[in-house]
Amino acid sequence: MKALILVGGFGTRLRPLTLSVPKPLVEFANKPMILHQIEALKAIGVTEVVLAINYQPELMLNFLNEFETKLDIKITISRETEPLGTAGPLALARDKLVDGSGEPFFALNSDVISEYPLKRMIAFHKSHGGEASIMVTKVDEPSKYGVVVMEEKTGQVKEFVEKPKSYVDNKINAGIYLLNPSVLDRIELRPTSIEKEVFPQIAGEKKLFAMVLPGFWMDVGQPKDYISGLSLYLDSLRKRDSFKLATGPHIRGNVLIDESARIGEGCLIGPDVAIGPCCVVESGVRLSRCTLMRNVRIKKHACISSSIIGWHSTVGQWARVENMTILGEDVHVCDEIYSNGGVVLPHKQIKSSILKPEILL
Repeated sequence: MKALILVGGFGTRLRPLTLSVPKPLVEFANKPMILHQIEALKAIGVTEVVLAINYQPELMLNFLNEFETKLDIKITISRETEPLGTAGPLALARDKLVDGSGEPFFALNSDVISEYPLKRMIAFHKSHGGEASIMVTKVDEPSKYGVVVMEEKTGQVKEFVEKPKSYVDNKINAGIYLLNPSVLDRIELRPTSIEKEVFPQIAGEKKLFAMVLPGFWMDVGQPKDYISGLSLYLDSLRKRDSFKLATGPHIRGNVLIDESARIGEGCLIGPDVAIGPCCVVESGVRLSRCTLMRNVRIKKHACISSSIIGWHSTVGQWARVENMTILGEDVHVCDEIYSNGGVVLPHKQIKSSILKPEILL
């Protein structure tokens, strides 16, 4: 079985992190975002994953070489020379996806984090006999999204309503699809939207079915949702593999700490914290709702909340970093500095406080 992951473009919503690495390689819960998906696909028998990409393919190739061997799964790249939307990349990768078996293939958006109930989706796809299956998730504010209107008993999709002004349903496209190869015959090799052009056509022929995604879901392509998604992921991890979470008198709630990280005395860590490889957290530090990427150092008595600290960065003694502060790679916050929502590009030193949310170039 095969799968295609829509890696896409520049990752502008996650800058400054994506100025250093392509978005799919930004760590989420201590592993590259895309690795969560590849591992889930491998677990249900997918043997080949195609990455549809149009930005920094050389960095992705290095990643491929490392994880192809580790995971024992074939990973190839389908490179766009121009952005092709969400459907065009499937047409471009047609020769990699179709092998004559007639077997359906998965297609996923790379920003999506969930429990990936892919085995259940295969069973659902076989049961309805249609041409395509999509996962949908329930949201509290459907008016912000494109809503999927479906028959509750069968899952047959009736229509798509873009950002409805009045309530029509509370289910939205979750960005996880299982498609018969015949779907590729509907897609031209040009910039095309699978959500606005391809799926409505299939739904009109009553061949599109939706499965409600069990468990959590989050598109983690922007900082606020990244932090919220980390909370949901760690909560799910507690239910599935609680042994992976940190324990001890200094831990509050769900915390993930890489085994190579060093934690000082008198810290209070959590809830919803991920501490990456080779990090050093000195004594008396307070961390909550935040991620520390690889090789970060947090100095004594610093306080960090609702923030992402990029690779090889340092936060000084008694500094306070909060309110969606995002530090790019190799950023150094001096002692006793306050950051209120600062977004700091790589290789900077912060010598004065950031009193209101702003981008530091």
